[in-house]
Amino acid sequence: MRASHRAALFALALAGAACGPRQAEVRTAPSATGEQAVQVTNNLSQAVNVYVTPSGGSELFLRQVPANTVEKVPVQGVASGTSVTFKAVTVDGSRTYQSRAVTLTGLYVWPVP
Repeated sequence: MRASHRAALFALALAGAACGPRQAEVRTAPSATGEQAVQVTNNLSQAVNVYVTPSGGSELFLRQVPANTVEKVPVQGVASGTSVTFKAVTVDGSRTYQSRAVTLTGLYVWPVP
C-alpha cells in the first residue's frame, strides 16, 4: 500500500472516530414541588425591581415585575430553609419596600405595598 493511501485511510479512520458516540450530561429542570419562589403582587402604578437577600449573603436581582401585576418569580441560587428578605424598588428609584425576614420554603406570597 502506498504512503498516500495509508495517509488517506488514517484520515478516514480519524474522522470516523470523531463522529462516534459522545458522552452527554442530561439534566432536568427542578420539579415544581421543590422550586423556591416569591409571588409578588405589585399594586403600584409602576414596575418594581425585585431582589432577594439571604441572611449573611449578597443581594440578588430576581426580576422586574410590571405595574398592577401578580407574578411568580423563581428564587434561584438560594437553598430551601434559608432566611431571606425581599426588596422591591420602583423603577424610578423613588420608593423601596422590604419584606420581613422569612424562611424560604416553597412559595412566599408578598404584596407590594
